[in-house]
Amino acid sequence: MSYIEVNHSSKRYQMGETTVSANEDVNFSVEKGELVIILGSSGAGKSTLLNILGGMDTNDEGEVLIDGKDIATLNSHERTEYRRHDIGFVFQFYNLVGNLTAKENVELASELVDDAMDPVQILEEVGLGDRVNNFPAQLSGGEQQRVSIARAVAKKPKLLLCDEPTGALDYNTGKQVLQILQDQARQEGTTVIIVTHNGALAPIADRVIRMRDATVSDIELNDNPQDIATLEY
Repeated sequence: MSYIEVNHSSKRYQMGETTVSANEDVNFSVEKGELVIILGSSGAGKSTLLNILGGMDTNDEGEVLIDGKDIATLNSHERTEYRRHDIGFVFQFYNLVGNLTAKENVELASELVDDAMDPVQILEEVGLGDRVNNFPAQLSGGEQQRVSIARAVAKKPKLLLCDEPTGALDYNTGKQVLQILQDQARQEGTTVIIVTHNGALAPIADRVIRMRDATVSDIELNDNPQDIATLEY
């Protein structure tokens, strides 16, 4: 069995008298430790799928098997525990707490679990060893995103979910962030899923899942992902 198996998953929202299909009969699998890119234009259903995988939302029908457990059947308390122990989130606009230092922002996550990484150590690993006591307003966008990644990986999640993590960054800073995410998959064995509309990022992934009109339109496996240092986008 694959680490992630999504089978016939659908999610619909009621907007007044109109039913909007955000995900419709979505099917794919992901192996443990892969770097996966979910690619599609705005409104294709990418973020809805990411929220379902992360236990922030629930589907209406179908299976969402993560490490053999169907998270679609979890109750609210069980989903909270799943998010706490198994999932790390990285967002486009960082979502840092403004009146906490970089170290304190990472501690917010590391305090959720028993065997978390040392906050200073993980900040050093993402190149911010000299910025641990800086507040978000004292950091560049790229530095804030690296704090966000450090916060997400500090609790050693099994699954790292990233929603447009380079969308607010310049080219060189974006590549630094992508390198950290790829290293997390290659060196730590974390399964990393990146949602993006930027098709130029596809060559760095082990698996590319393309979405269109709320469903999966194509899946591409890449035996030789491109080195991020040579990536042009």
